[in-house]
Amino acid sequence: MNTDRVYFPNLNGLRFIAALLVIVHHIEQLKYIYGMPNDFSSSFVQIIGELGVILFFVLSGFLITYLLLEEENRTNTIAVKNFYLRRILRIWPLYFLIVILALFLIPNISMFTLPNYDRVRVYENLPSKIFFYTFFLPNLVSPLLGVVPYASHLWSIGTEEQFYLIWPLLLKTVKKYRLWLMFVIVFGYLLFARALFSSRTDFIPLKYELNAFWQTFNIASMGIGGFFALLLHSKHTALKLFLNNYLFYFALGFTSILLYRGVYFPNLLVNDLKFPYLYKEFYSIWFGIIILNFAANKQILFNLEQKPIKYLGKISYGLYMYHPIAIVAALQTTRWLGTPADILIYPLSLALTVALAGFSYKYFESYFLNFKTNYSTISSGEVR
Repeated sequence: MNTDRVYFPNLNGLRFIAALLVIVHHIEQLKYIYGMPNDFSSSFVQIIGELGVILFFVLSGFLITYLLLEEENRTNTIAVKNFYLRRILRIWPLYFLIVILALFLIPNISMFTLPNYDRVRVYENLPSKIFFYTFFLPNLVSPLLGVVPYASHLWSIGTEEQFYLIWPLLLKTVKKYRLWLMFVIVFGYLLFARALFSSRTDFIPLKYELNAFWQTFNIASMGIGGFFALLLHSKHTALKLFLNNYLFYFALGFTSILLYRGVYFPNLLVNDLKFPYLYKEFYSIWFGIIILNFAANKQILFNLEQKPIKYLGKISYGLYMYHPIAIVAALQTTRWLGTPADILIYPLSLALTVALAGFSYKYFESYFLNFKTNYSTISSGEVR
């Protein structure tokens, strides 16, 4: 099938930055688990892992929304079935490979056994874990069944798949009031989250399980990304407000300072408990402004189009999926050599992660990606 291609500059670079934030968080977390000197307790390390994933979510909301709108503009429809097939070819092969490795291979390799997470513990509730991973509910595995090392980060892939399942249907159904749809999604998500934190909703069946799911669903962040995509695609008059050099530089500097200082902002307390929402939407808005300007503002001075950064962004899915394996391999190597931790762990973790992701992209993922053009009218990225 012939395809028209949409390419936004700098977004691959942002994908790499998002993956890097998650990797740094997990390096410090795994150093903590192994009893090595670490900075896992620092507020910066504590928030960058989740916010790196939130940046991925806003990017997904922005790019997927724009591509679906462009497909509709050029073909007068959104081919939902083809959208699902493209996502299957991109996500499923590597996702299920990691699931198989984490559940059936790695638990039998002593080098990769984490403290307090031996084979017996991993295999507890195994049928239920297999069920949740198979049907793309990995975001329920850790809170309901226990952590599965090397697969716990797949919660975000489950969130992405749940987003992919409903998003084209929403856009195809709601055509006239799509900007309002984004507001309804964001505020509806937050209101329901607030309701789940109230004791007045204790009558809801399976409330604990529903709350565990809702904490990771994060469709509001994707809706914020979709909002900025709608502004750009429709050339809305409000675009002038957000596609702005001064606002971009402020957003970039302000967000960088907040991340560096590990600011969990705003701190909203509900019944003396920190309400674990809203701050993600707060960061999502700033991420959305940054994404919009990196993608469409030709006057900004920052450029993430250097070949190494673009390549790392292109393989960012693999960076995200393989990095726990690479980090543990680096930690074990460091312990075996008796080398001071930070001298070797960071460069070796990153090198092994890039090597695994690059090999996987070239020799495994690309086989499936080559079939995507059979189901594509609009594609993203530069011509391969």
